[in-house]
Amino acid sequence: MKIRRSAGLLATITAGALLLAACSSGGSSSSSSTTAASGGTSTGIVTAWGSEPENPLIPTNTNETGGGTILTQIFAGLVYYDAKGKTHNEVADSITSSDNTNWTIKLKSGWKFTNGEPVTAKSFVDAWNYGAVSTNAQLNSGWFQDPSYGIPIVGYDDTQAADASSQPKATTMSGLKVVDDTTFTVQLTTPLSDFPVRIGYSAFFPLPSVAFKDMKAFGENPIGNGPYKVADNGWTHNVDIKLVPNADFTGDRKARNGGLDIKFYTSQDTAYNDLLAGQLDVLQTVPSSALGTFQNDLGSNAVNIPGAVWQGFTIPQNLAHFTGAEGQLRRAALSHAIDRDTITKTIFHGTRTPATDFTSPVIPGWSDKIDGSDVLKYDPAAAKKLWAQADAMSPWSGSFTIAYNADGGHQAWVDAVTNSIKNALGIDAAGQPYPVFKDLRTDINASKKGKKTGLTGAFRSGWQGDYPGALDFLGAMWATGAGSNDGSYSNPQFDALLSKGAQEKSLDDANKDFAQAQTILFKDLPSIPLWYSNSTGGFAKTVKNVEFGWDGVPLYYAVTKS
Repeated sequence: MKIRRSAGLLATITAGALLLAACSSGGSSSSSSTTAASGGTSTGIVTAWGSEPENPLIPTNTNETGGGTILTQIFAGLVYYDAKGKTHNEVADSITSSDNTNWTIKLKSGWKFTNGEPVTAKSFVDAWNYGAVSTNAQLNSGWFQDPSYGIPIVGYDDTQAADASSQPKATTMSGLKVVDDTTFTVQLTTPLSDFPVRIGYSAFFPLPSVAFKDMKAFGENPIGNGPYKVADNGWTHNVDIKLVPNADFTGDRKARNGGLDIKFYTSQDTAYNDLLAGQLDVLQTVPSSALGTFQNDLGSNAVNIPGAVWQGFTIPQNLAHFTGAEGQLRRAALSHAIDRDTITKTIFHGTRTPATDFTSPVIPGWSDKIDGSDVLKYDPAAAKKLWAQADAMSPWSGSFTIAYNADGGHQAWVDAVTNSIKNALGIDAAGQPYPVFKDLRTDINASKKGKKTGLTGAFRSGWQGDYPGALDFLGAMWATGAGSNDGSYSNPQFDALLSKGAQEKSLDDANKDFAQAQTILFKDLPSIPLWYSNSTGGFAKTVKNVEFGWDGVPLYYAVTKS
């Protein structure tokens, strides 16, 4: 989902995502109990790590992990994703289209919100319109317009006011039509083959009519249609939120425990210590201080599996010595110069997996056999030869730098990567630290507009999946003009393949186009792939059937506790 995690985690995340199929991926370890839930019910209340939501719990206004995790427990969307990222209909009975532009969605009958109100087509259409209208100032508004990660609905532009003092032309999108109680249609501005995958993100959840009477008050006491509901007076700000099973839930994600107590921590170290002390059942993330020890500490209850996060560094398209044929040689040389295996083992203690493509091993369509991916192989001799060929065109001088924010814990790996480059190529290479993430982003955004900044070379970049689809990664970061295309990369052939894939009738065919598009990326190397961030966590002996999802969030409904 487009729930942004820590700003310190990713570089080019502008949306974000916020947060696994444990596909084989060389170097990754999985000492965890990630076995599928075996079923059965229990009555114990599961305690889980969490963080205080940034905003009231409104789906279209929540784009961070703390609130997002809760929303997926108390709401059900048209579709949901299983642990391996496969999409399943949830409230939707069918999602069909003959052209990938005009979609008809039919709902299953009998679904209700926990206040008894039926979930209808209007519940979705009203929620989406509310989320889009600019005067409602919803953080996820762009999800109804941006084709690189959202679903671009016809009429979105009319819901946007020209400025803060004016009103939009319309408060509804003309591309949304309620046909009857269980049917609505969606008209897009561009074809999307993965439309049924995208709409599982929380921004597309339905809302009951009571929400629109006072949205802020609703967000404090949300009424959803998911496997859980908020207990009476269950949200104690900055302490915890207590969820109880929704007895009327009829979907596949029916709660198999007596409820959830999501405890809000301000320190991951504190949460980890609580887990070790038996004061916490499930921990969703391991603090950096414990990365080297948590698998020994937790044994078979440690989780370390590939995650939906791609990381690398971007080399701006207009950077001196990195354009044209000379630039292609230098980009390939840099990629060959990086010893990813050693760095992921020594710096990250095996909690990163060396990248083999530009997506993630938990995303359908991921591959470690894309033509051109051998450029990721550590080969100092090849690196030096390619660099020399580039020097023959235009001699290199100066230092190669990778900018990073010092408040995000990136110095160690940046130092390791630049040392690897330095040793392989015999050039000077170093990190370029920015004190805080905001300062780095300011210079990156200014640079994209052609302004002179303090950036001296490359900068770290990454993407965290919003939904389990390859286009979420490829389109958002490298399509011409995409909002998170921070290096200003543009290749018409690459764009054409993304467009072709978006219009295919099946996701399998689309993923073939996206794989072909990646062969272009491996040739052009607008960014140098480094590794995938694993999902790391753990759980206590008090719980069973703990399985982490494709996005690194445990499937809490499946956890059992006696």
